[in-house]
Formats: sequence, structure tokens, C-alpha cells
Amino acid sequence: MPDQKTVLVVDDEPRYLGLVQINLETDGYNVITAMDGQQAVEAVAHNKPDIVLLDVMMPVMDGFTACERIREFSSVPIIILTAKGEERDRVRGLDAGADDYIVKPFSAQELLARVRAVLRRAERGHIEDFHEPVFRHKDLEIDLARALVTVGGKEVSLTATEYRLLQTMASNLGHVLSSEELLTSVWGPEYKDDKEILWVCLSRLRQKIEADPKNPIHIVTRQGIGYLMPPAEEAA
Repeated sequence: MPDQKTVLVVDDEPRYLGLVQINLETDGYNVITAMDGQQAVEAVAHNKPDIVLLDVMMPVMDGFTACERIREFSSVPIIILTAKGEERDRVRGLDAGADDYIVKPFSAQELLARVRAVLRRAERGHIEDFHEPVFRHKDLEIDLARALVTVGGKEVSLTATEYRLLQTMASNLGHVLSSEELLTSVWGPEYKDDKEILWVCLSRLRQKIEADPKNPIHIVTRQGIGYLMPPAEEAA
């Protein structure tokens, strides 16, 4: 099929690798596999998958390092696979540039739902909510036609989720958005209570677009209320 999506599945456990591959292929995806982080980096570079499912605990190169390496040259959506209860792994994976996480063991339905949700976010990132082709806020520019972000004239590389978060804030210029509103808009209604994933993504986004991430001017926090992109004339 012409619009068939390719999924790279990376896991050193053959049992998980096989089960995930079967479930994805049954749902119509093309699947390629790798068994360590180094293979994952090479597969992304050579095969250009549409999404990556990346286990964190692997030999040769772990998933965290692989995620960081991939982010050096690609914004492909990445879902990390973590062990149950390992909150530190989830945060570390999101910090490394992952778009989402799924906790082992997981059902086929949960896996497929997460993959669909992340792919939808990546595609929605190119849907525009603005009347002008270029959105400007102080030294920040968003070229909607090319989904290109620059700060001070220099291009900034964002993941699909980071771009969608920035776009959502920009399209609500001057309006405070609650955590629940952002999570529902960017990640989907099933994520409305997952504030951790928002905090990590927002922190990562600020590191990329703010001159001083601790004193942001593009996306500011309204304590106890939500987040705001203030009108440019109000931005400090």
C-alpha cells in the first residue's frame, strides 16, 4: 500500500521483538527490527522509518544513548519501552528526545493505540491554525509551510511533539492553557492526566527556543493555572 508506515522496533529480547512485529504487521505496518542501540541508529539513518519503538536496556548501546544519537540527525517519532515502575527511565528517555513511552508488559491494543497516537501527532504538526504563513514572536519564527522553526535567524531542530506543542501555544497567543488542555490537544485525551510527559517536553522545548530557559519569554508558566505565550509586546 502506498501510504504504509514503516516501524523500526528495537529490543534485545527476541520474544518481545517477535510479538511486537507480528502485532504491527497484522495491523498493516511494515516492520524492520534491530537488537541494540547501534543497530537502531544505523537503521534510522539508512531506512528512514516513520516511527521507532526503542527499548532502553540493551547491549552495545542502550536506548537512551541511541535516542540521543538519533536526535542528532533525525526528528523521527520515538516511543521508548520501559520496565514497569521505572519512572526514572521514563523521564530519562523523554529527556533524551523520545516523544512518548510505553510500559512493559503491554497489550497489543495499547501498543497499536500509542503508535497511532504518535503518528497522528507527527502528521498534525503540519496542519496549520494560522492565517499568516510565518508566525513571529520576538526572536522566534515558525514557517508554517515548511514546519521550520528559527530563533534569532538560526534553525532549531524540534521533534514532531515539540513542534506540535509550540504550534499549539502559538495558535493560542495571549491565552492561558491548562496542563489538561495542552495534553489533550497535543497528545490526545487519553494523556490528559500525564503531566510528567508535558513537563519534560516543555522543559526540552524551552532549552531549544529560550535564551534563558529559567526565565522564558516565549512560553511562560502561570503558577497553578497553566501556560501562556504572551503577546510579543508583553514578553519580557
